[in-house]
Amino acid sequence: MTASGLRELVEGAEKAAEGNDVDGAVVLYHKVIEAANMDGDEDIREREKAIYALGSLLAREKRADELGSLLKSVRPFFAQIPKARTAKIVRTLIDNIAKTGCSVEAQMQLCRESIEWTKEEKRSFLKQRVEARLADLCLQNRDYQEALALLSSLVYEVKKMDDKALLVEIHLLESRAHHALRNVPRSRAALTAARTAANAIYCPPALQGQIDIQAGVLHAEEKDYKTANSYFFEAFETFDSLDDSAATKSLKYMLLCKIMTNNPQDVHTIIGGKLALKYGGGDIAAMGAGAG
Repeated sequence: MTASGLRELVEGAEKAAEGNDVDGAVVLYHKVIEAANMDGDEDIREREKAIYALGSLLAREKRADELGSLLKSVRPFFAQIPKARTAKIVRTLIDNIAKTGCSVEAQMQLCRESIEWTKEEKRSFLKQRVEARLADLCLQNRDYQEALALLSSLVYEVKKMDDKALLVEIHLLESRAHHALRNVPRSRAALTAARTAANAIYCPPALQGQIDIQAGVLHAEEKDYKTANSYFFEAFETFDSLDDSAATKSLKYMLLCKIMTNNPQDVHTIIGGKLALKYGGGDIAAMGAGAG
């Protein structure tokens, strides 16, 4: 099959998906992904495109098992593309699985299987990223000690490779884990390390927003609600510009800071403001009513 033939299959799959023929689209995407003897740059691009599109489609249809199978079946293809692109595909597919509503335990098991595969294939770059994802899932599952054990070994490895981008994520996860265990001094130290690493690189806005939220949380722990509010506001503006759902979380924290400092008028001003209007209703409205 030629590259143009693969492109036609991808276009056919896209049309099938748009026409709600999900099963037909899945079959066509698999034909592209599993095409034999297709090693040219254009062929590889079409197969990558098919993997991302199929992952997104299966996530939309809540087909977690098929996504897990896809993650395993595309492993031979990874030998044909750079390690950074491989890592991006794996992380995207794992993120897609999370969108299906699949249990955290199932996601953790899939990460562990992927880590074993990376060890067998000696893919340390990918292994570290999947381990960071596993640590994040451990936090969600409240397995704080397991998360810290993973992060401790990861910090050592990643520092040796001088991968500051991943180091920022690891230190941020460390800060959250220590905070969950009520160890605020260590949580603050880990956050400082995350900021130091972030200052040395271009930090993606979404990650910077997460750093700001964690900084706000730690200031709120010390009852410095004014400073906490400023961090939550920075995070809110960032996530709002990205149309990220974390904007609602940041807004709630801002309102809580105003409530804690006995400023109910500020709560109503924020809720009625231009930026916060689209987040009104539900919990936000309830917080406004509770502020008096």
